[in-house]
Amino acid sequence: MALSGLDIYKLLPKTNCKECGFPTCLAFAMQIAAKKVELAKCPHVSDSAKQSLESASRPPVKLVTIGSGENKLELGNETVMFRHEETFYHPTGLALLLEDTLAAAEIDKRVAAINKLRFERVGQNINADLIAISCASGKKEIFVEAVKKVLSASDFNLILMCEDAAIIKAAAEAAKQRRPLLYAANKDNAEDMAKVAKELSLPLVVRAEDLEQLAELSKKVTAQGVEDLILDSGNKDLTDKIDDLTQIRRLALKKTFRPFGYPTLAITTSADPYQEVMQASAFVAKYAGIVIMKGVEPWQILPILTVRQNIYTDPQKPLQVEAKVYEVGAVNDKSPVMITTNFSLTYYTVEAEVESSRVPSYIISAYCEGMSVLTAWAAEKFTAETIAKTLNECGIKDKIAHQEIIIPGYVAVLSGKLEEESGWKVKVGPKEASGIPSYLKSLKN
Repeated sequence: MALSGLDIYKLLPKTNCKECGFPTCLAFAMQIAAKKVELAKCPHVSDSAKQSLESASRPPVKLVTIGSGENKLELGNETVMFRHEETFYHPTGLALLLEDTLAAAEIDKRVAAINKLRFERVGQNINADLIAISCASGKKEIFVEAVKKVLSASDFNLILMCEDAAIIKAAAEAAKQRRPLLYAANKDNAEDMAKVAKELSLPLVVRAEDLEQLAELSKKVTAQGVEDLILDSGNKDLTDKIDDLTQIRRLALKKTFRPFGYPTLAITTSADPYQEVMQASAFVAKYAGIVIMKGVEPWQILPILTVRQNIYTDPQKPLQVEAKVYEVGAVNDKSPVMITTNFSLTYYTVEAEVESSRVPSYIISAYCEGMSVLTAWAAEKFTAETIAKTLNECGIKDKIAHQEIIIPGYVAVLSGKLEEESGWKVKVGPKEASGIPSYLKSLKN
């Protein structure tokens, strides 16, 4: 049974030394009980207390690391079922499948395509994370050679997929510096796979179709000293798989069921490329730590990464750009001036449309706490008074020889009062960003 904050407090040294980062031992104890901090942060706790508190201080979902250095991928350590309760911290890792039976040239081609799956969206770089290499040949030499080719051609983290412990050990030794994930231990090979994972200090996937069997397998492997696990309940139809992922997450968080206190993995099964994208997106939402898929086309990967970016953005802290004057194109003192809010999605949408218009323009990003235009207007963060203040303070007057400002069409109601407050001539732009190119071109006529 989980200990309460007071139960934990009784076992702490009660020095209130603040070295843990909290003002009192009681405050620290409450954070341990809430699974928001680990006992290791207390430098004075006794060994006997550590033993008693180990279960209470361990995160409900263990943090598991794949890879090393700057490219390492951290999974797990989540504390809530729904992002509005707090937030999700470690985004789902997206892995692209590669079979070792491909010809050498085809492996090179596929790895090159995967390497290009890096995008920029609303000011953030987003990309796939792993290459999953499957031992479809069943032969050690072929599998190891494929692993070596991928290692030399890409800096992506690796998943080594083979159920033969001897084969996977040879491949893992070749890729040890990259700290790959081993896939997978099952009821038939669990002892041998656990031995390899422990010997090489690598994370290991445990796989069983039935959740009860998966729990037993998890216990068996951890009893052999393997601490970093990923759970896979097998390939199932979408509804059944999401049900498994949800049950595992719920039992880990709500019931502190330790055998399920690890990140999870899902593999897409649809042969249809469009259905595969939808499957992968659903797994990202509910609640896969890793998704493995076959498709590597940019049009497939970008939507999945976009879903992941949206889900793993803190809902209480919207993405924002710096509030300032931005120059798009070769601007001069006669260039039009537009104003919008500092919500990243709003700003980058406007910027993209201005660029496509090929009309050099200034865009003023007004500070609105990261809200969109209508939200900021409704919250009285994007008003005639605040816009006038921004115009006076942002430095735009030193860059132009006119005093004309273009405001979003959705807040056209502000135009009259804004002219009174600022002394600028106000033009009402289009409501939708897609109308910006034709609007800016019309100003030149």
